[in-house]
Amino acid sequence: MKVSLLGLGPMGAPVAANLVRGLGALTVWNRTPGKADEVVALGARRAASPADAAADVVLTVLPDLPQVESVLHGREGLLAGWRRDRMPEPVLVVHGTVSPVAMRTFAEGLRREHGVRVVDAPMSGGVPGAERGELSLMVGGDPADVEALAPVFAPIASTVVHFGPSGSGQLAKACNQVVVAGTIAALCEALCLADRYGLSRADLLAALAGGLAGSTVLDQKRERWLREDFTGGGSARNQLKDLRFAREAANAAEAPSELTALLHDQFHRMVAAGDGELDHSGLLRTIAAGT
Repeated sequence: MKVSLLGLGPMGAPVAANLVRGLGALTVWNRTPGKADEVVALGARRAASPADAAADVVLTVLPDLPQVESVLHGREGLLAGWRRDRMPEPVLVVHGTVSPVAMRTFAEGLRREHGVRVVDAPMSGGVPGAERGELSLMVGGDPADVEALAPVFAPIASTVVHFGPSGSGQLAKACNQVVVAGTIAALCEALCLADRYGLSRADLLAALAGGLAGSTVLDQKRERWLREDFTGGGSARNQLKDLRFAREAANAAEAPSELTALLHDQFHRMVAAGDGELDHSGLLRTIAAGT
């Protein structure tokens, strides 16, 4: 089974590195070719185009469905590559976080029109989880396709949960992102309260980590809050996008979404203030400023 990966950003690059180590072979493509240098040095093959990266299984680690669509079509797109190599039923894995509703429509269309089997498998665990090969994958798709992907997921994830048909993984990720955003916002507000009364941030975070308030979010973001260094990491812009998808899903099902709406507004203010490319833990700046 030939495997390729498209998209070597903060999450895609460490995922690709673990796949090379785990599978022994991998083809990679990135719009900026130089970003493939490190994983190519580990043994991956650099594709000249998405068509050149056509394989039995293609993983995309791209922000949203428009970016996935952009690598599918055209003379150098994946669809052209699959036709050229006579691959009748390739599997496309969408690792990015996208709209659950749009994901279902996208998967149905590709299957009906091109014979492409689509599995959505959004990731949680951040860059540290990707580097350690300990991501949590929330998966939607045909059970047989998901089962066949087990050897591909093994080098990159410690938790793989299949929720149901296409779009189910994205819905689970939307739930995940509400919890992540809510935890970040709660910790940021707690730090602002501690600051006003002169408490040590380091001491407070140590105390929280040792009790019921402890979390992976706290563990991963602690140093950012202590150093106030919010460069890189999971962007506030992407967090806002994910919360928008969660609100859409909640509205469609008439599900409660008061907290989601509040979190959406907070991250919208952060992005509007020009901090959209900062790590989402930088919400501290927005809350502290009261803007």
